[in-house]
Amino acid sequence: MSITSDEVNFLVYRYLQESGFSHSAFTFGIESHISQSNINGTLVPPAALISILQKGLQYVEAEISINEDGTVFDGRPIESLSLIDAVMPDAVQTRQQVFREKLAQQQAAVAAAAVTSAAVQQNTPKNGEATLNGEENGAHAINNHSETMEIDGDVDIPASKATVLRGHESEVFICAWNPVSDLLASGSGDSTARIWNLNENGNSGSTQLVLRHCIREGGQDVPSNKDVTSLDWNSDGTLLATGSYDGFARIWTKDGKNVIDAGNLASTLGQHKGPIFALKWNKKGNCILSAGVDKTTIIWDAHTGEAKQQFPFHSAPALDVDWQNNTTFASCSTDMCIHVCRLGCDRPVKTFQGHTNEVNAIKWDPSGMLLASCSDDMTLKVWSMKQDNCVHDLQAHNKEIYTIKWSPTGPGTSNPNSNIMLASASFDSTVRLWDVERGVCIHTLTKHQEPVYSVAFSPDGKYLASGSFDKCVHIWNTMSGSLVHSYRGTGGIFEVCWNSMGDKVGASASDGSVSVLDLQCTNDFHCITLFLSCWLSVLNK
Repeated sequence: MSITSDEVNFLVYRYLQESGFSHSAFTFGIESHISQSNINGTLVPPAALISILQKGLQYVEAEISINEDGTVFDGRPIESLSLIDAVMPDAVQTRQQVFREKLAQQQAAVAAAAVTSAAVQQNTPKNGEATLNGEENGAHAINNHSETMEIDGDVDIPASKATVLRGHESEVFICAWNPVSDLLASGSGDSTARIWNLNENGNSGSTQLVLRHCIREGGQDVPSNKDVTSLDWNSDGTLLATGSYDGFARIWTKDGKNVIDAGNLASTLGQHKGPIFALKWNKKGNCILSAGVDKTTIIWDAHTGEAKQQFPFHSAPALDVDWQNNTTFASCSTDMCIHVCRLGCDRPVKTFQGHTNEVNAIKWDPSGMLLASCSDDMTLKVWSMKQDNCVHDLQAHNKEIYTIKWSPTGPGTSNPNSNIMLASASFDSTVRLWDVERGVCIHTLTKHQEPVYSVAFSPDGKYLASGSFDKCVHIWNTMSGSLVHSYRGTGGIFEVCWNSMGDKVGASASDGSVSVLDLQCTNDFHCITLFLSCWLSVLNK
């Protein structure tokens, strides 16, 4: 048996990533030189550290159960070991002594039972008599076996409707569809982003354009070896912006060319001092907004690549940003604060405080009137620029809430007659749909078995996609809360997204794969529903 420090460090690094501690994972990865190890991350399964710890714990329990004479205690008279107990010699020795005492008691009980065995046999019921709860002698009255949640086979997406795109050499953290065509962008730990062509004509599903993220060293471009963790298309789909752990933001055309040459890129888009965690275009397409571990947010001029203004208001890493309009945005941080800032203003125009742990994500509603935030404090809050305290403090999840999304419905959207909803994804393995006007949860979606990292509404707001580290992508009906489609991939799901037509869902995974699910008339019922919806729409006009 051999254990190297590189192997231990990699497993700890992956555990931090999978648990959502992205900035802690970054710091640990830098200090332990993860990028310089020869370990192929795509071959390491999810939850590897937990798995090996569980096996070690089982070994210690087995060791305690075996007596000096080689006998094994029959049954489990004491509670299971905790991980801390297993590494404490005194606790292990105490457990062994308890086992010996229980064994002696058991042997004494067996001897006493032999004396009265004849009497017991006389009172033994015949076959089929004196059963408890329908099971003989009640032996199976309680079933403690934990089984994987079963999914109705009728909702499974067939393999013929799923395209698995391979090419990335490490985890794929993010994916996003081009807003006007079936081009899917993805960002990975292999220091590349890729643009996949999934247009319907021909076998273009395997076409990929590799965008290598390089830095300038010794007068030449070399791979940065840093994760690409954020990307966003501009509104007309002509440009793609990416953010990386190397501290640089980059702008690409959809054919993969850098808008700014490599020399200028390093000096003009490199104002962050450390990893970039989030990056967004404004609607007008003239500015890009980024958030970094350096506690700042920056508005960039998309045409020149120059920083227009840097906002140093957070006291800890900035985790997420979202535009309210073309010049005003909100940012959140591990400092538990939310700032609303405006281009040209030297201080926040509004600060929201109320979360008691780091704020993971923020999103403005389609009208720009309400701001939603989610936190490690297990709460979801809704804020208004008209007041200091939150409008709603939504408490239902029992673990950290990782992300949130508003539905593209209600006033100011292309679906004005549908009520607006808010979706939240949590490490408690559930997704919740909220009626924000009333401040109540209308559906709790419970089919996932592991933390849920991503949710996304279809363009019409009728469906919600969710992706979890249980490797599953589920598609839900937002009105009824019912599961309508399900797909099990080959790695834990980090991100899900819908294309502009609403007939494809992209999903990026921990094993380096990107899956594309074709939902166009996946089953006859969906086709009929779609036809009737269109027909009724025509009649109403």
